[in-house]
Amino acid sequence: MRLFLHQLRNEQLLFWRSREAAFFVFIFPLLLFVLLSSVYTGRYQGKPASWAVLAGILGYGAANTGFAGLALLLVARREMGFLKRVRSTPIPASTYLSAVLTSIVLVFAIQTVALFVLGKVLKSTPLPQELFSFVLVCLLGAAAFAGMGLGMRSLLRSAEGSSAAVNTVLLPMAFLSGGFGPTAHYPQVLRAIGAVLPLKYLIQLIYAVYLHGHQIWDRPGAVAILAAWGLAGAAVAWRRFRWEPVEG
Repeated sequence: MRLFLHQLRNEQLLFWRSREAAFFVFIFPLLLFVLLSSVYTGRYQGKPASWAVLAGILGYGAANTGFAGLALLLVARREMGFLKRVRSTPIPASTYLSAVLTSIVLVFAIQTVALFVLGKVLKSTPLPQELFSFVLVCLLGAAAFAGMGLGMRSLLRSAEGSSAAVNTVLLPMAFLSGGFGPTAHYPQVLRAIGAVLPLKYLIQLIYAVYLHGHQIWDRPGAVAILAAWGLAGAAVAWRRFRWEPVEG
């Protein structure tokens, strides 16, 4: 436990000292909320549109932090030889990875609180009524996209171009799944594509709990699909995870 807490502290220090990570992973979703909440007006599903924008950005934040942030972090460390050096230190590999994953989830938790504070100040958005279910949804989303991030990291062969590759997946997924606002007005073909993406089901869960006061167990299908995506990513990582830089 001491090694885990020590490594978790180091991971947090490294994250917040990196201006690029702090901006693109933490601050960028906050800026998106400010911009999109000023564009979307009126009501959605009987609630102010700003509530739906906040729900979408929360989902995007989970994907941006757990999927993109984790994948890019580990690819960079692998190609710099940092992960290889970790294997020669006293810290067990499982403890190191657990600290990295916990740090990512902690960043998302802080971001979620910051989004609600920003929403309250700018748009008078309320806190979730079903707080326990909301916390479970956020934990499930962070864990699922962290699993997918580990899987994506195993598929990326070099640090060069990894950011472009990850964002080629993340940004269209966010657009099609409702991360940047409601998709009810999208053409049917785009909505059909979005319906098979994991972020769609996380946003559905956030809508259900935050907008309508439901419980997480009221949507077992969405929970199962999101968990399956996370497990699939973890399975890819389990089979293909490398600590050494990829040659060639």
